[in-house]
Amino acid sequence: MNTKIVNVSEPITLVGGGEVVPGALAEALALAPVLVAADGGAAAALAAGHVPRAVIGDFDSLSDAVRAQLPPESLHPVAEQDSTDFDKALRLIAAPAVLAVGFLGARVDHQLAAFSTLVQGHETPCVLVGETEVAFHLTRAVDLPARAGEVVSLFPMQEVTGRSEGLEWPIDGLRMSPMGRIGTSNRATGPVRLVPEGPGLLAIVPRRLLADVLSGIRGDR
Repeated sequence: MNTKIVNVSEPITLVGGGEVVPGALAEALALAPVLVAADGGAAAALAAGHVPRAVIGDFDSLSDAVRAQLPPESLHPVAEQDSTDFDKALRLIAAPAVLAVGFLGARVDHQLAAFSTLVQGHETPCVLVGETEVAFHLTRAVDLPARAGEVVSLFPMQEVTGRSEGLEWPIDGLRMSPMGRIGTSNRATGPVRLVPEGPGLLAIVPRRLLADVLSGIRGDR
């Protein structure tokens, strides 16, 4: 499965079949104009008046009614059941970055699966867009214009270290682990710089910083 279904030079908005909060899809598309759907996310795309360039997944959540509204050439079924549709889509996309909408929301198990997918080492960096926050795998130094008092959470998916500037409780010298010390509910004192020392660290920041996060994970800043 190394042949990419979508290979573009612009960021991609990927819509899933979970909760798509008001305004999130439009905000993502303004920054990442190429729209792709993961399985049942095609229904959310059509409901918002958009036809995705491609639909990727095992299609167990794609209804016949929705399928009938999609161009046949946009349908890309992936039959294997060993991964989520989110993971399938990321593996088959080549782009500078992906903004993923509809993967956070009501079901905790779906959110956990999405967090796990973020740290699987995909070629394309990805940001999960939620109602009030965005989450991303911290794989390079990122600078964010946070405001004093804003929550900046760091959650280790494996044992990992890192460095920070602009946090009320710096992470320098800390060894974080999902079975030990984590970094949730930290607060910014102003602009923040986050520097990972190895893979596996998720950053969760206010959604208003989405454009800045996108620039950061692309290496633009």
